[in-house]
Amino acid sequence: MDGAGEDTELYDLLGLDKSASSSEIKKAYRKLALQHHPDKVPEGQREEAEAKFKSITQAYEILRDDEKRAMYDQHGMAAFDPSRGGGMGEGPDINDILAQMFGMGMGGGMGGPGGPRRPRRGNDEESRYAVSLEDLYKGKTVKFAANKKVICGTCKGSGGKDKVKPTQCEQCHGHGIVERLRQVGPGMITKQAAMCDKCEGAGNYFKEKERCKKCKGKRVVPETKPLEIYIPRGSMQGERIVLEGEADQLPDQTPGDLVFVLVEEPHDTFHRVGADLSADLNITLAEALGGFSRVVLTHLDGRGIHITHPRGKILRPEQVLKVAGEGMPPKRGDTNGDLYLIVKIAFPEDGWLKDDSDHEALRKLLPGPLPAITAEEVDEVEFEHDADIEDMGAQSGDPRFQGEWEDDDEDAGQPQCAQQ
Repeated sequence: MDGAGEDTELYDLLGLDKSASSSEIKKAYRKLALQHHPDKVPEGQREEAEAKFKSITQAYEILRDDEKRAMYDQHGMAAFDPSRGGGMGEGPDINDILAQMFGMGMGGGMGGPGGPRRPRRGNDEESRYAVSLEDLYKGKTVKFAANKKVICGTCKGSGGKDKVKPTQCEQCHGHGIVERLRQVGPGMITKQAAMCDKCEGAGNYFKEKERCKKCKGKRVVPETKPLEIYIPRGSMQGERIVLEGEADQLPDQTPGDLVFVLVEEPHDTFHRVGADLSADLNITLAEALGGFSRVVLTHLDGRGIHITHPRGKILRPEQVLKVAGEGMPPKRGDTNGDLYLIVKIAFPEDGWLKDDSDHEALRKLLPGPLPAITAEEVDEVEFEHDADIEDMGAQSGDPRFQGEWEDDDEDAGQPQCAQQ
């Protein structure tokens, strides 16, 4: 396929050259995945970010695998599109792809130009792992028991009894792969490679009486294995913790990885943005006006955070205080993010002043009234306590402030005839 090797679209998506190393590919993917993760962008940009995130993930999944990367470098994306193969004159021949993937052709057995069959790499097993903000702040080691499939130790993965030879599968002729025809359009048929369903890709099978007693011919058995993952302090939402080679084992394959994608749980006190944290600073009206010195909250590692705010410096609702270095720790380096405290003032309840003397004393302490407003005519009005600003405009008839457009008047919005 002339020119297929010039396809660099996947490298371009990751901002890399074709000569990039495995570590450079991984580093570029992590940076872009964090930048374009749908959970990290505004709602209006989420659809676009999700499409970009899927594209860079697909590029990474191909380029991180040496065999898939070699196929892409030689054939481009046509190597992964069955509708473009199969000898139709558009893309690589199916035998060429199979030779690279499995070390064989559809008619050549185990040898041939591709050499002996090389072990395929099994699929990665990915799952979401919920983690608290405290664990992300301090770091955490998690031990767990993994239920997985492993190669049967009795038959060494053959599926049969000792010294019993398997029967070659007559459906795939020992290849484990069969060619199937698939219609891709009117009058257009292409060949597609698929795992043989009779021998489950093994190329051979054992009769029932010849099967291994332990695995019943399945070649694998279930096993519970103790594993542990380490979540470094400063880790973020969407990061991947990888246990290499700990996915299910299958015969003639190298095991894939167990991948845990971190999902940050909401926190009752703190909100995280990158390396910074924010939290409410709850104070009384007396503290807002007269200052205070006390522990205002408990940090994620259990430390009390003490604030001294001097007299004469008034704190106002929603004012923000910045505490440098009390945010999230970095995964690398020694500079923490910052902590932003948002002032929330608790006003006293109605009737907290008991008599006229209390009112008079408070009046003398507080600043005087605002300048008087004069008008030729003055109305004394009634008012409602605790009104909801969301109700504003509800009675105006403006459809912007109503749940849906009103259709009571069938003539509303219709063209009007000009009066003569």
